[in-house]
Amino acid sequence: MPNLGPTELIIIGLILVLLFGAKKLPEAARGLGRSLRIFKSETAKLRDDDETGAPVTTVQAQPQPAAPAPQPLAAPAAEPVSALSAEEQARALEEQAARLRAQAGATKPQ
Repeated sequence: MPNLGPTELIIIGLILVLLFGAKKLPEAARGLGRSLRIFKSETAKLRDDDETGAPVTTVQAQPQPAAPAPQPLAAPAAEPVSALSAEEQARALEEQAARLRAQAGATKPQ
């Protein structure tokens, strides 16, 4: 990669000002500085931990309970859904939701 001279750096700076605006550049620089400072301190901590030979603790994973098998949805009514009025469709959906909540409550481990 060729060396960047002062002319190229000025052009790059002008492009950045045009793209991001003069107001956003100081905020971006501050954010970058903070993140680099945090990164530096964390790597220093890791290096210190390695040098001191700090004991490594392992966390054993606990087995998770198996999820219940999904239940197939039952048809809400014998009539086709398109033949029901909006009010009847809403009532059928509420009944179906209540049944599903009851099933879910019955299958929860206590």
